[in-house]
Amino acid sequence: MALKYKRILLKFSGEALMGDGDFGLDAGTLKSVVSQVKSLRDLGVEVGIVVGGGNIFRGAQIQGSGIQRTTGDHMGMMATVINALALRDVIESMGMKSQVLSAMSIEGVSSGFNANTVKKQLADGEVLVFAAGTGSPFFTTDTAAALRGIEIDADIVLKATKVDGIYTADPVKDSTATRYQNLSYDDVIQKNLQVMDMTAFVLCRDHNMPIRVFDMFKDDAVIRIVQGEDEGTLVSAGA
Repeated sequence: MALKYKRILLKFSGEALMGDGDFGLDAGTLKSVVSQVKSLRDLGVEVGIVVGGGNIFRGAQIQGSGIQRTTGDHMGMMATVINALALRDVIESMGMKSQVLSAMSIEGVSSGFNANTVKKQLADGEVLVFAAGTGSPFFTTDTAAALRGIEIDADIVLKATKVDGIYTADPVKDSTATRYQNLSYDDVIQKNLQVMDMTAFVLCRDHNMPIRVFDMFKDDAVIRIVQGEDEGTLVSAGA
């Protein structure tokens, strides 16, 4: 089957890498996530990844401690670098080329981000992991995903969550909640749906970058998405 999306930006939280644990990284979960990346690469999809750091550090942990917000955000950025390094090694262990590109300068650990170079690396088949968010405090990794997706000329931003799309209500709490198949950017604003933080969402809207929210751990979900099948919820200008 032909590919609808040739180059993607895949975003998932750090918590997604914990498995059933309360902290850190779960080896089985890492392998499961990377095996899906390998399936994408086997199809010829070019993959950039942005990962959060909440499995290691969250800013809420230091509220009232005397640590400044900017310092806490920098600590969170470094947590994403730890996750990115782990992903890179597992990606390479499965026979793919990979590199960590950090928005923070970390000599000897990661490379810096250059959009022109990155696009060539993606075209050559490397799986690139973008770490340290945007490199600036007060911005989330959702915003980093939107920014990197736009910079690398991705066809779509795929946001992995714990549920298979955006619902009319929390499906865990409300059994009558139904999934939206398609939403426009205006729908999201009017309904106040929590797709991404507003800065990330506005970036995607202003640059006409489609977003698809899906369940990363649903078998072959990401494969069906790149082949153009209905999976999760699509947010776009034409919905």
